[in-house]
Amino acid sequence: MKRIAVIGAGSWGTALGVVAGRVGHEVRLWSRNEAVVEQVNVRRVNNAYLKSFVIPNNVIATTDLSLAVRGAERVLLAAPSHVTRQLIVRMLGNLNPEMVFVSATKGIEIESGKRISEIVDEVVGELFEPRFVCLSGPSFAQEVAAGQPTAVVAASTSADDSLLVQKELSFENLRIYTNSDVVGTEIGGAVKNVMAIASGMVTGLGFGTNSVAALITRGLAEIARLAMAMGARQETLMGLAGLGDLVLTCTGGLSRNRFVGIELGKGRTLDDVVGEMHQVAEGVKTTLAVRMLATKFNIEMPITNEIHAVLYEGKTASDAAQMLMTRPLRGEC
Repeated sequence: MKRIAVIGAGSWGTALGVVAGRVGHEVRLWSRNEAVVEQVNVRRVNNAYLKSFVIPNNVIATTDLSLAVRGAERVLLAAPSHVTRQLIVRMLGNLNPEMVFVSATKGIEIESGKRISEIVDEVVGELFEPRFVCLSGPSFAQEVAAGQPTAVVAASTSADDSLLVQKELSFENLRIYTNSDVVGTEIGGAVKNVMAIASGMVTGLGFGTNSVAALITRGLAEIARLAMAMGARQETLMGLAGLGDLVLTCTGGLSRNRFVGIELGKGRTLDDVVGEMHQVAEGVKTTLAVRMLATKFNIEMPITNEIHAVLYEGKTASDAAQMLMTRPLRGEC
């Protein structure tokens, strides 16, 4: 068994900690929230983010980042993307070359447009060449914790490292596949959140399943164009980290990004919607980064552009939908 640090005690970080605990690993779950840490350690639950699931006794929570990381063999990054860099910087004094970083964060740094793997390389690379695996795919935290069958991908340029993560975190209901396409896996996991906001807007506007299906299909085309321009493989975008995660997030009732879109489609403001949410909807910030990358790589992403207009330019959801439907006719590919 391994010592595993899970950085971030939101719903997904807690679910991964629960799975790792069930496997039998020694888990240190880091949270900046003292109330969450006390609840985990005393009551063995995290009702703030993952209600109704008992957390195994071998999962210990802490607010001390150094304590969480020190001596860990695997470091699971499960905090929001916009705080990932600063957290890694704080870890530097307790890192070593044998650690494997496993990113479960589905986002892109908005200031730089960098993926989590690039942030890890940039920050940790000052000390040593980091070992990195991206864990992504269609996986609602509550369903994973509930023991429902789930399949995800562990992607790494090192086949040995992806196989390690596959072996050490696969457990009963959680099946992990491997691939070597880190770029495609990261971009698929991040950009699908933007498309989930769009899908939610379609639903919030009162449109039916025809519209949602069209949105998912054209959204996948946008994700694939961007990812492949950045060096990804097309088959990755057709798999769990691409199409699978996109379908889940665009249609599932547990999707936070879809919820944001639904409320925007009903006419509410972004500030009102986000202000009442307990957890981060990554797609809100990721839209900024994706639009930046689309410009950098000269990729046409009309859905992303319209979501950006609604989130940051004051455009209404109905006007955005109208704009997409009245674009010049063209071939599908």
